[in-house]
Amino acid sequence: MTTAQILITIALCALATMLTRFLPFLLFPAGKPTPRFIRYLGHALPPAVFSMLVVYCLKNVQLSGGSHGLPELIAIAVVAALHLWRKQTLLSIAGGTIVYMLLVQLVFV
Repeated sequence: MTTAQILITIALCALATMLTRFLPFLLFPAGKPTPRFIRYLGHALPPAVFSMLVVYCLKNVQLSGGSHGLPELIAIAVVAALHLWRKQTLLSIAGGTIVYMLLVQLVFV
């Protein structure tokens, strides 16, 4: 890429980032109530996204061979237990990831 192309790419990335950050404040000012549909999306999308992530992460698990999906099952149980115990999403995700990586690197080799 030429220097001009690099600068244009950086400028477009910055513009796109700023647009996605500022647009909600322009469309939904503080004085006006948030539309019902937007509130619904705020309520419905997080569980939907996490469900899609779980399906994506488990799509290649083979229950009939190898470790029979045990590392994945144990990591899911750790995530659920941590979340029920502490109700902190980042702690749950980090804990499950660490347990999964330890299992596949040290136990189920």
